[in-house]
Amino acid sequence: MTFSGWFTIFAFVAILTALALPLGRYLAAVYSGERTFLDPVMRYPERFAYRLFRVDPHRGQDWKSYAKTLIIFSFVGWLALYLILRSQGLWNFTGLNPQHFASAPWNVTFNTASSFLTNTNWQYYGGETTMSYFSQMAGLTVQNYASAAVGIVVAIALIRGIAKRVTDHGAPGANSIGNFWQDFVRTILYVLLPISFIVAIVLIWQGSIQNFSHYLSFTGITHLGQTIAMGPVASQEAIKMLGTNGGGFFNTNSAHPFENPTAFTNFVEMLVVLLIPAALVFAYGRMVGNRRQGYAIYGTMMVMFLGAVVVCYIAEAHGSPAQHAAGLHTGVIAGSGGGNLEGKEQRFGIAGSALFNVVTTVTSCGAVNSALESFTGIGGAVPFANLSASEVIFGGVGTGMYSILLYVLLAVFLGGLMVGRTPEYIGKKIEAREIKLVALGILITPLAALFSTALATASSAGRASIDTAVAHGPQAFSETFYAYLSQANNNGSAFAGYTGYDGAVGNAAGSHGITFADLLGGFTMLFARYAPILFALAVAGALVNKRVSPAGLGTMRTDNGTFVVLLIGVIILVGALTFFPALLLGPIVQGLTGHLY
Repeated sequence: MTFSGWFTIFAFVAILTALALPLGRYLAAVYSGERTFLDPVMRYPERFAYRLFRVDPHRGQDWKSYAKTLIIFSFVGWLALYLILRSQGLWNFTGLNPQHFASAPWNVTFNTASSFLTNTNWQYYGGETTMSYFSQMAGLTVQNYASAAVGIVVAIALIRGIAKRVTDHGAPGANSIGNFWQDFVRTILYVLLPISFIVAIVLIWQGSIQNFSHYLSFTGITHLGQTIAMGPVASQEAIKMLGTNGGGFFNTNSAHPFENPTAFTNFVEMLVVLLIPAALVFAYGRMVGNRRQGYAIYGTMMVMFLGAVVVCYIAEAHGSPAQHAAGLHTGVIAGSGGGNLEGKEQRFGIAGSALFNVVTTVTSCGAVNSALESFTGIGGAVPFANLSASEVIFGGVGTGMYSILLYVLLAVFLGGLMVGRTPEYIGKKIEAREIKLVALGILITPLAALFSTALATASSAGRASIDTAVAHGPQAFSETFYAYLSQANNNGSAFAGYTGYDGAVGNAAGSHGITFADLLGGFTMLFARYAPILFALAVAGALVNKRVSPAGLGTMRTDNGTFVVLLIGVIILVGALTFFPALLLGPIVQGLTGHLY
């Protein structure tokens, strides 16, 4: 551990908070219909979009109508992406497939379309060896924007359900939680596009590429032929990070110098990942009329985030059991930062790699700048623990906000039981119907992850997806469990030893035939994305027209340190009860026993 490493971590937290506060104020204005500084620029494109979709943005929708529109829109997006990827070889005439890549098999395409639709961006393929420029731009990048926007609008709808004060419960629009099309269009135009443009310019300035050139081929000093991939990288990288998507243009993701050229871009990309999830918390405080509510939730997220970063950094700086068994010196000495540098980029170091690892696993980003399977047992347990929290430590754009709010409602309910009063949150009573929906919304993701892991480990096709040449014992189980935990949480990061399996010919993903991991992973991602969304919207519908009761002497406060402690306890309790047995079988056993791969 070094001073510069700790300075990087705490400077990151300070800068993130400083940026999120004004952005939260801006987001609250965008979704409350207030005037913003971008109105003169975006007003006309916004109106054109409404005419294109033939919708009235001022017509409110109840939760069922909002959910129906969202599901239909998502299905059309999935179908369009699937067709683009399956017809990739037909677009050579456009000049946007200079390498003449053929279309991927249907099973890989199914997994990829499901992955990018759900903001997971799980990749069973190498981007630079599989995807044309057209597929990367018209398919994957477009869906990066759309999937991120869908997550954000669901969070905004739930916030409206909590915040709305209805005086006449029979009046038209009393059950409205907003209009999906208006929320979606404003998210794209006023939030994602402007910030992505700025980030892309910064990346290009630092060395990311943005072109449509043919791949460069040359003979190196070893007299072996080599190829350098080209492409429109910076534009996809920007929304990949901002939208907490995580799918890399290149197979090595954010470890590739064209995606993440310098230590400065590494820092910027980490900030961009957490920027909107953090800002939405402050926007929530403004939209409910009590900023302290936002501060309490932000404090909860930040405490858990810092705990994960500190553990991961210390574990990696301490070194691995293999290093200690070999008698290697892992402490800081002149000319060396010490620790476990296997699978890490020298230009980022241990602190930059550990922080990046935590940032992208507390969210649904899943981007990686180092090899997770090369982390120590305890360092590798941190991303497991982060995913086990089900995206409530900041989480994905929008996803984190509505996920933490479900936990807030659960904590309010449990707190109400402890003090013997009817649970209330911001003046609205939390009754049996709401808490049933909350419980289902919280438990869907863990159940999907555990069921898929059990099916994969109990079946021969699932076990064959493990690369037994490099992994066995607890490491092999960790790879399988992490794969489905990542996909269920719409994260997308992976222990690289786990891959798709072709049940017909026994080849890795990308070959023809029915691939077990492709299909199970695809269905896991779809189910674990849209089932919680439906429950979150149902909670919004249940709360939107509830009568507001004034706070009394016995009302439990939800904007102070006591509630923060209660909320953290509930999150850890639910995660521990759900995932701790599975974690014991993998990374914890490996970390405690020193079991090598």
